Amino acid sequence: MSSSVESYRGVSACSAESEQARVATPALEAEVISLFDELRPRLLRYTLSCGLTAGDGEEIVQEAFIALVRHLQLGKPRNNLRGWLFRVAHNLGLKRLSENGRRREVAAGIEEAERHIDQNPNPEEHVAFSQRRALLLAALQALPDQDQRCVRLRAEGLRYREIAQVLGISLGSVSASLTRSLSRLGRVSER
Repeated sequence: MSSSVESYRGVSACSAESEQARVATPALEAEVISLFDELRPRLLRYTLSCGLTAGDGEEIVQEAFIALVRHLQLGKPRNNLRGWLFRVAHNLGLKRLSENGRRREVAAGIEEAERHIDQNPNPEEHVAFSQRRALLLAALQALPDQDQRCVRLRAEGLRYREIAQVLGISLGSVSASLTRSLSRLGRVSER
């Protein structure tokens, strides 16, 4: 009978410890808020460029940061949290796309992402920019999905190693993909 009491106390102690682990410390809260302020717009742009709606993108960003809090509360590694967040958002985005059973055109996602960016060119610059943008979007859409994802993640400032981790591919594949993609986009841009 005493063994069952000790077993219950052990479970209660474990529950109390896990409850304490779920409480965010002020330092942890400040760290997550700082990362949220820095990375939210970039994560949202990335999810939108993958074809998610603004609502889905916002939810995925929130889910990624909730996962980050849990990750940090459990004392898991803190190295490369930026890459970790992009990886989580990427995986959640793919899951959401497959759950929804739909894919929007990438151009619609990019246009929606650009609505979140303040751009105020003069009329002449606007026309030139629009023409160049249309050519580059067409060239970007012609790239294979993996190449498009590599370009988008690189545009968000991730390093090659981080892109490889986010997409689950080798560093050599990232390098080859970006070299090939940037060469194609460069040729289109020179026109």
